[in-house]
Amino acid sequence: MWKYNNKIIRAGKAWKSSDGTQHPSNWMVWSDAEKTAAGMTHEADVDASFDNRFYWSAGVARALEDVNAVDENGNAILEDGVQVVTLGLKSQHKARTKQTAGSLLADTDWMVVRSAENGTDVPQDVLTYRANVRSKSGSIETAIDGAADHAAFMSLFDATYDSDGNQTAPAPINDWPASI
Repeated sequence: MWKYNNKIIRAGKAWKSSDGTQHPSNWMVWSDAEKTAAGMTHEADVDASFDNRFYWSAGVARALEDVNAVDENGNAILEDGVQVVTLGLKSQHKARTKQTAGSLLADTDWMVVRSAENGTDVPQDVLTYRANVRSKSGSIETAIDGAADHAAFMSLFDATYDSDGNQTAPAPINDWPASI
């Protein structure tokens, strides 16, 4: 990990040196010599293992919430006059949840279209399955929004196992209705 004045400099974050120099958020692309010249020091990570779904690097958590992008001077980055936003883990996984729900519903969409076009009844088990998928999508998104911190968010990805190591319940974020 790289530090400046004993403070960890997070990957992807701009930082300011004690002389007031603002350094860019892409400082990680600098050579080691350039980092050292800027006053940074390198320390070996004590535990370099991390889950890259939730962390940029060991000890550097990905943002849960959306973050307004800023340049190295702290000014808002605009695209066509609109603030650029870096999506946090919550927004990313809510989008994935919607995508999964859409994929699960896609296999039976033709039945709904056929019903709308010519009045053919959609089988009740299909209607129930589709309602369950939409309901589960909503409850997963609610759980994502309700995660107050990284630990709570990461727990959504933990399945439940019995003492023999057999899975007894899927991870809440993957607990979709069985397909028909």
